[in-house]
Amino acid sequence: MTIQEIKDKGLLLFECISGSKAYGLNTPQSDTDLKGVFYLPKEQFYGLEYIPQVSNETNDEVYYELGRFVELLCKNNPNILELLASPDECILYKHPLMDKLLHIDIFLSKLCKDTFAGYALTQIRKARGYKKKVVNPIEKERKSVLDFCYIMDNFQSVPVKEWLDKNGLKQELCGLSSIPHAKGMYALFYDVDNKFGYHGIAVKDTANEVSLSSIPKGEQAVAYLFWNMEAYSLYCKEYKEYWDWVAERNDVRYQTNLNHGKNYDSKNMMHTIRLLQVAEEILRDGRLNVKRPNRKELLNIKSGNMDYDDLLAMADRLMENIESYYLTSSLPDAPDKERAEKVLVKMREELYELYSKHSVSVIFYKIYIGFTFA
Repeated sequence: MTIQEIKDKGLLLFECISGSKAYGLNTPQSDTDLKGVFYLPKEQFYGLEYIPQVSNETNDEVYYELGRFVELLCKNNPNILELLASPDECILYKHPLMDKLLHIDIFLSKLCKDTFAGYALTQIRKARGYKKKVVNPIEKERKSVLDFCYIMDNFQSVPVKEWLDKNGLKQELCGLSSIPHAKGMYALFYDVDNKFGYHGIAVKDTANEVSLSSIPKGEQAVAYLFWNMEAYSLYCKEYKEYWDWVAERNDVRYQTNLNHGKNYDSKNMMHTIRLLQVAEEILRDGRLNVKRPNRKELLNIKSGNMDYDDLLAMADRLMENIESYYLTSSLPDAPDKERAEKVLVKMREELYELYSKHSVSVIFYKIYIGFTFA
């Protein structure tokens, strides 16, 4: 199912502008994000083709099936609650039946402390991860197993590449034999005439482990080698994460972060502070204000005009306030699921009744047209 199909088949219940334009934080470069609610025809809902949500390729347009929408509301999902509290000027379409559901008091609860503040903390982790990637870039040329191998030499560990160069040896002529009860340790043999066919330490650059060789009886080890497998595995993970991030990052956003020179993702930090402020207001006032009254302050954060440590201190203060207001909040501990379910069932019943009447009307219209032109 596509978003266009939802609209063409008359299944759309709600559609609004979301994201920065709904928050009042948009700039000339901001995209228009759309979110909505639809319902599945009765046959699909009861059958095997339930579709919880539909989105476009860039995920800036996301539409939720009615049941999934109510489920996420009951979990106090921040994005979905914000949808319910959309400013009037952001609402593009609203089916009359949605009035039954657009009562945020059914859903607003103390769960917001964990959902809004919890999501904010993930944004902080993202910003920290971004900072790490910017400050510690990983070279495009990938390291190999050999870069994590060391020779035990006179009570020191020497990188194997350095040791081979110093002794005029080739790693392809080396043979390794594992040492019992010594994880990562290997006896290293050298075949100067290449008569034993040793497999080398790690012949292929793409190898993910050291190579073992069959060592003839009587041969003497020339050194002992340690392969730091854990460090190699960690490097491979971080290498993939870094270059996946480079491939997928928003270059305009990345350039903005480079220009402000603070080495953190300022947009993530803006949303961190916004989410924490919203959580504070919900628990203090029992209201969710989507459009932010402090546009200037938040855009100042987005522009990178604040130090990272100052933003973390601000986040800590907001978290303290949230914990305090949580104790005195008059909100229920969790949404009234029974009430929400009754509303959902009633809406489905009315929607399917309307859908059936519409389908019958279409059939009779087609029959009428057929007779008229016969």
